[in-house]
Amino acid sequence: MRLTPDDLREINLFKYYRLVRKWASKTHGILDADLELLIYLDCKGRFTRDDFINGTYTYAWDKSRWERLRSEGWIDVWRHRNRTTIKYSVFKVSPKGKRLITRMYNVMLGQEDLPIGPSSKFYKNKSYTDKVYNKAIDDMIKDKDR
Repeated sequence: MRLTPDDLREINLFKYYRLVRKWASKTHGILDADLELLIYLDCKGRFTRDDFINGTYTYAWDKSRWERLRSEGWIDVWRHRNRTTIKYSVFKVSPKGKRLITRMYNVMLGQEDLPIGPSSKFYKNKSYTDKVYNKAIDDMIKDKDR
């Protein structure tokens, strides 16, 4: 069965996408562009370094993105190259990245709520932005059509 635009509109999938993306970025210390790139790579399954480079064309240039995602544990090696029969390494999104992406999907589908207690990064209300995001999260949780 193929989804149509009306199906996506009916389930309100992207209604709170920006809020969920901002929450995930701030909570897990990852840039917005890196998170969206991880979602793209997760959809590909296994990928090469060339697939990664092709995926970054629509984002701002960031020379250290590849090493940052690897060192922070967002991307794992699925198969190492061996210089004789396997000419390049194959990578995949790490379990840490898959858990975050799955949680984002669950929140957007209304199966899970964002945390609003002391464990939330926005809870302390240190800045105006935190207050705005807290209000938006409260509104999202109260929304029955989500």
